[in-house]
This record gives sequence, C-alpha cells and structure tokens, in this order.
Amino acid sequence: MKQTTKNWIGAIALVLGSSAVTGAVVRGTVSGNQPLAGNPAAAATSPMVVPSGFVDLTTAAESAVGSVVYIKVTQTGKTQRIQIQDPFSDFYDFFGFGGRGGQPQEREYRQPDRHAAGSGVIISADGYIVTNNHVVGEADEIEVKLNDNREFKGRIIGCDATTDLALIKIDAKDLPAIKIGNSDDLKLGQWVLAVGNPFNLTSTVTAGIVSAKARSLGANGIESFIQTDAAINSGNSGGALVNENGELVGINAMLYSQTGSYSGYGFAIPTSIMNKVVADLKVYGTVQRAILGVQGIDVSIWIDNEKAKGNEPDLDVVEGVYIDKVTDASAAEEAGLQKGDVITEFDGKKVSKMSELQEAIAQHRPGDKVSITYKRAKKESTVKVTLRNIQGTTKVMEEVDLDQMGVSLKPVTEDEKKTLGISYGLTINAIRNGKMKSAGASKGTVILWVNDQKMQTEEDWENAVTSANQSTDRTLWIKAITPSGRKVSYVIELDEN
Repeated sequence: MKQTTKNWIGAIALVLGSSAVTGAVVRGTVSGNQPLAGNPAAAATSPMVVPSGFVDLTTAAESAVGSVVYIKVTQTGKTQRIQIQDPFSDFYDFFGFGGRGGQPQEREYRQPDRHAAGSGVIISADGYIVTNNHVVGEADEIEVKLNDNREFKGRIIGCDATTDLALIKIDAKDLPAIKIGNSDDLKLGQWVLAVGNPFNLTSTVTAGIVSAKARSLGANGIESFIQTDAAINSGNSGGALVNENGELVGINAMLYSQTGSYSGYGFAIPTSIMNKVVADLKVYGTVQRAILGVQGIDVSIWIDNEKAKGNEPDLDVVEGVYIDKVTDASAAEEAGLQKGDVITEFDGKKVSKMSELQEAIAQHRPGDKVSITYKRAKKESTVKVTLRNIQGTTKVMEEVDLDQMGVSLKPVTEDEKKTLGISYGLTINAIRNGKMKSAGASKGTVILWVNDQKMQTEEDWENAVTSANQSTDRTLWIKAITPSGRKVSYVIELDEN
C-alpha cells in the first residue's frame, strides 16, 4: 500500500459519535411529506431527522469478497560483482608467504529475494485481474490465491505507472468476476466497502462513506482519487472499493497517514480511469494516453496565490483550471488556447479543478475529438480539439520490444574498466540480428551513454529504451567504446521496423 504522510500542527481530532449495526448501517429520512428546502418556517418547527430503514451491506460484501484475490509477489535478488580486499593479505606479505599479492578479489554477490503481498480484483471470468502497478510492477513471480483457496501463477499483461494500475492474468475459467459500476455516479456520503487483504488477513471487508471525489495527492502522474473513511491498510493495495450494490467503483491504492497505518483516510482509483487503462493494456500492452498539452492549476489555488502576492485577481470565475503554460505543437496550441485561459468544461462535463480535467482526459485516446469550454477576459468560448499522444501524433503507440535490440548486456568487469579506462558501462556479451547489429554494434562493445543517461545497470538500458519510445522523436543516441578503446556512436530509430 502506498503511504502518504502529513504533519498536522495544532490539530485536534474530535469524535462526534457513531453507531454500529451488524451487517447494516442506518440511513436517515425526514418524516412528513413537506420538503424542508426553501421553507425556513418549516425548518424551524419541523422535528429532527429520525433514523429509519437500513442499508443492508451483507449482500454487497458477500458478492464482492469472492472477486477479490490475494497476490503474493517475489522479486528475484540481483547478482552483483563486488571487490573484496583480503584482510590477511598484509599479514601474509609481512611474513613472506606471498600468493595474495594484496590485490582486491572480485566476487559475485546475490541479493536476497524480496517478497510482498497485495490484493487484486477479478474483472472477467477467464482470469483477468486488476491490481496496482506498485504491487506487481517489479515482480518476477506472481502467485494468486482465490477466495476459495485455489492458487494460480499470474503473468503481467501490462502496467501503467502513471495511474498506478496493472492488469494480470491467470489461467482459469468460470471465475466470479465482479460487476463494474460507474464511479461518476458516486455521491458524497454514499456508503462503500473496501475489500482486500490487509496485513495478510485475507478476505477482509471494511465499511465507510465517500468522503471526497477527484482528490489529488501528487503521488501519480494522473490521479483523481475517491477518498473514503473505510479502513484501508497495507495489503489492501489493488483491492476493491464497492458500492451498496456490490459493484466495483474503485481500486484501493493509497492511505494517508502519520504512522503508516490507517488513520481515517484511504484513496481509490475510480473505475472511470480504470476502465480505459485496462482496455488499452489488454489490447495494446500499453496505455494509449491522450494529451491536451497544457500545464495548469486549480483556479481557487491560483487566486489564493495571487492574493498572497498582494494582487486582486478577477477572472469572473472561481472554479476551473487556470492554464499556466501551453505546450508547443500540442492539441491545445492548435485549438488556440493560451496562458491565462480558464477551462470550465471538457467535452460537456463541468471541470472545477485539475484532477477532474485529468480524469476526463484519461477516458479518451489520441485522435478523439472533444469540445473545451474556457473563459478568456471574462468571455466564454468553446472550441473543438483533436487530442494527441505524447509524441504529438494520433497514431497507436506500441510497447517497444527489447528483443528487437538484439543484444544481451551485462555490467563491465573490473578488468574491462582498467583496460578501457572507464568506471561504468554495459558490455554487449551476445548479439544477433536486430537494431543494434544493424547500427554497427558488435560483441564486446561497451555502451556508456544512451540519450544523456549513464548506463550502469541493465535496468538503466531498459528505462532508456522505454523512455525514448515514449518521446517525440523515438530515437536512441548511443555513445560506446569498442574493445580496442575506440569511441563510437550509434543512432537507432525506434520508428523503423
């Protein structure tokens, strides 16, 4: 479970009181047929709200718990080459025994395996499961345990760090897939259940209400969290947030705490974002992310910042997204949006803050045409915009296959460092037909830099290739050194097949 901490200074927690009814919660209704709204006299003389009726959560809990799985992950320890100085080398040299030479010895050290656990939600009867990227993103082995105690090996279909979502698959049939609801229909104060496996306590259900919507914490690239006071703890990550009908409305992702354990604030990724991400991962293996091309801030925050500077801002609007910057050659620039504009609607949906705009854009793909309503100099306008991808096009982005590079890499040895006069690098220890061979690379060549990034580990190489694939030019600029010490450069276009 991701954890976000905050220090509260001078804050006092005041408990007003609560009532618990096993398997049910009390819903209040107003007695009488006359509504109180707009009738001050009636409000003054009407009796207090009387609790009547129950919201039975047992059915929702029993249906949802069968669709939530326990996920155990293993990250294999990496093998590193380290130098070890023999502590007795000076002793042997002093007495003339020799044989040690005082030279450091190079040995391999394998880090211990790392284990972790989380939750997941079955979304299809044939074994597709949604969870968090931070649960399975770095996993080498995935074990999935169902509520009926059956166990399966899981494999990753795709991960998206930007939204902290991941899709995995197990080979099984006739699984109890959860019914997916519409998170947009959630209301503040509505009852929800958090289902997961906190602290390895499998099949745990907690109840609470929707405390806020479209909450932003700055933890992910795209976020519009559902905030709930249903208890969410470590191990709940990837579990289900369901409504009174047992429908999935969010994927539990974070807790907000001073201690690392639940303290009243939990956050879930809404299904409005999840549906699009999962569909893309299933079809393309990567998310087809639409980009508008603006950097902005909540209007309310911008106004507060300006007042703090002694200014008196007058935008004629107190809700929306203030555009601070328009990216060059973006969809927003093409549509004529400018710094200082305030976006108030996106494709007919009201936008009151940045997280709502992010959530709305996240439901679209590059190439989609949408309408944007904004205010400029107190005048409202609406324009049509064709959304683009991060590369500035409307083409489908495919996940780059590292096998296309055609190389096997390993960190340089101490001998190679001394011979070539370098302190880092990745040696090509095997090469076959692929992009690297076509560019002129050969076995024994040491890769030093890729797109201004030092190459020290295989993970550096993977990250550099992935980052280049998502950039506008999709090009690898490689600096290397041959076994003879000759410095060389390679240019690889990832657009080419």
